Amino acid sequence: MARIKKSAYGDSPFQQLLGHNPEIMNKWNDLGSLLAEEGELSSMLKEQVRRTLAQGNGCEYCKAKGRPEPHLFDEKTSIAVGLADVFLKVKGDIPDSVFMVLKEIFSDEEISELCAFIAFATASQYFGAMTGLKA
Repeated sequence: MARIKKSAYGDSPFQQLLGHNPEIMNKWNDLGSLLAEEGELSSMLKEQVRRTLAQGNGCEYCKAKGRPEPHLFDEKTSIAVGLADVFLKVKGDIPDSVFMVLKEIFSDEEISELCAFIAFATASQYFGAMTGLKA
């Protein structure tokens, strides 16, 4: 059971916890949808990054959606998941050497989207962990 009661607003348990503040929930959902869809990076790559982050960010609800699937990784996905792993270990203080590797594979636009996605997914997963959201 979550640490706070679910609101009447939202379509998922996560949204119902945010739904105590409907405007925040709606804008959070909008940004989450935008970041998850196809952009500079594929939605499949971002889902594998999300799954990787979920294993280290403490949200049981997020973990329950599945572990990373390495058999689906291409080179870009492997590097992106590697960045997520480094992020989990250093909590954002990514060494310049990691960005040098990223720049060999990704454009600046892709790196920006990847970093934004990692930051947002982490914030969502932290919210789930803080509120005790269960699968």
